[in-house]
Amino acid sequence: MGIVVVEVCDGNAITSIDIEEILEKEFPEVAVLTNDCLSFCGLCRVKPYALVNNRRIFGNTPEECLDKIRAAIKEELAMYE
Repeated sequence: MGIVVVEVCDGNAITSIDIEEILEKEFPEVAVLTNDCLSFCGLCRVKPYALVNNRRIFGNTPEECLDKIRAAIKEELAMYE
């Protein structure tokens, strides 16, 4: 498992892109977990989001959300440098 954990709900729009493959290829320190539900009822229908080390990251589109997730991962990894 990675030092940065990204969790996504499988009902979320972010899953329209292969977030797991993209992030784990770019960042070997990252583990992407897909869950049936992250218990933020209805949130996954409103806009794409993910949890990065338990911090909610949102975007208006899956691509925008992915860019924000990348930035959050870089912030988390900076603590280990």
